[in-house]
Amino acid sequence: MLTELRIQNFAIIDRLDLDFGPGLLVFTGETGAGKSILMDAVEMVLGGRADLTVIRSDADLARVEATFKLAGPERQPANEILQREDLLDDPNYVTLSREVRREGRNVARVNGRTVNLTLLRELGELLVDIHGQSEHLSLLNVRAHLSLLDRYADVESLLAVYRESYVRLQAIRRELHDLRQAQVDAERRTELLTYQADEIEAAKLRPGEDEELRHERGRLANAESLSSLAQQALTVLDEGTPEATAASDLIGRASQFLSKLSQIDTAQSALAGQATNLEETLAELARGLRDYLEVIEFNPKRLEEVEERVDLIYRMERKYGGSIESTIAFAADARKQLENITHASERLAELEAAETEILGKLAEQGLTLSQKRKEASDRLSKSIEIELDDLRMASARFAVDFQARPDPEGLSTPEGQRLAFDASGLDKVEFLVEPNPGEGLKPLAKIASGGETSRLMLALKNMLARADQVPTLIFDEIDQGIGGRVGSVVGEKLWSLGHQHQVMVVTHLPQLAAFGDHHWQVLKVIQDGRTVTQVTRLQGEARTLELAQMLGEVGEGTLRSAHDVLQTAQAFKTGK
Repeated sequence: MLTELRIQNFAIIDRLDLDFGPGLLVFTGETGAGKSILMDAVEMVLGGRADLTVIRSDADLARVEATFKLAGPERQPANEILQREDLLDDPNYVTLSREVRREGRNVARVNGRTVNLTLLRELGELLVDIHGQSEHLSLLNVRAHLSLLDRYADVESLLAVYRESYVRLQAIRRELHDLRQAQVDAERRTELLTYQADEIEAAKLRPGEDEELRHERGRLANAESLSSLAQQALTVLDEGTPEATAASDLIGRASQFLSKLSQIDTAQSALAGQATNLEETLAELARGLRDYLEVIEFNPKRLEEVEERVDLIYRMERKYGGSIESTIAFAADARKQLENITHASERLAELEAAETEILGKLAEQGLTLSQKRKEASDRLSKSIEIELDDLRMASARFAVDFQARPDPEGLSTPEGQRLAFDASGLDKVEFLVEPNPGEGLKPLAKIASGGETSRLMLALKNMLARADQVPTLIFDEIDQGIGGRVGSVVGEKLWSLGHQHQVMVVTHLPQLAAFGDHHWQVLKVIQDGRTVTQVTRLQGEARTLELAQMLGEVGEGTLRSAHDVLQTAQAFKTGK
């Protein structure tokens, strides 16, 4: 509900800081005092239209700020929006504000952070319904009619079961669509996947094989050079030439000399040992070279085979993944896809059977839901017409229009029809009214505004109070065209409505104002040569005096009448 309203430099309002509570709040005052301006300010802070004309003369900007307590069904959706936009400060409260600046800037804020006007309206629609400026009246939103009827009909549990089936159907149909799409090109895909898997498997690739082959190719391609170099090294080390003695012979002779030296000078035995080790190392090196020369292969045919194998591996890697490991994995995945395609027809049959079953279940659930809605709509229509009779609209009619659209892909009915459906069922619903005889039922969203419409809205709100989740309701001009006796009836209904909602009403009728839980007087005064609006909460004698002034010139008679209407209202409230 609206707990605080702060207005600055708005029309003839200089500055107002108001605190509000629950129940029925009435605003009274002479015509032109600024009662409707208050409603205009609330309209603006909820995202309504605003232009430079709302700025008080000689001021640079007009500002309106409203704080709402989130304590009812509106709390969850409001908090979801605030979390989505990273604006949630306190889950129990939200503050909306709007500024219109003289230079043309228009600033909207939520919890102190600048937002766009669309977001301000989105939140405002959850928090307040204003009748008078119908942009914020949820009953004029045709999309809201079905949910209001469902809550009135108490079919939430039936709707939840239906929606579970609906969600299941959507999942089945998504999988069916994917499988059928795959089946369309299954033959082409099967041929391609089979070719790819066969080609990779025929290559018999082995991880690390490419590196081994590159080394072998290097040896085969350079066999002559490798043999020549190895032979030359062996000649120098161990075989020698007529022109040069082999290194092994020279080291052997040096080793003999050092051995004799160490016999004479035992302190040099380590040198003799090093010479011996060197001699053995050279002998081992020579043996290694001879072994290497034996494996060097002059084999052009093998070189050709290796070249072809390396080229094959390169082509496989380029086509299927960049490495032998990736290519092998590609083949495994191709085989898996082929298996899925092979079993797709079996899965298709299962899904088609499941679709048929869930469609039958949905049809049964949807028709049951429609029946409950239609039964509730009859009760709702009769109840609202009784309410309208109380409000001196005895000839007014109300009805709920149900529309169902044929669809060859829809749900089957016992009559053999197929009807379109969505997550809410088979029905498209709209509220219709006939305010005056002979006019015919017309969509609620298209009826004319005024006091007659206000009473119609009050009747609807009173019947849908429990179903309607908007916490604050504002009625402007609701007493237009009605007298005192009906004013009392309107007051009774508004006070009763205040048990489920915070209700604000602007009125000229004392019989209605007497039912207010809180009474505010809107007064226009002159201060320092300028007109300003003052808003004062009335209690006790001040309230009685205001009601007397509303009845006529203040005197003993009007004061007594004011006292009487207060007593009548109090008796109704206490049930006495």
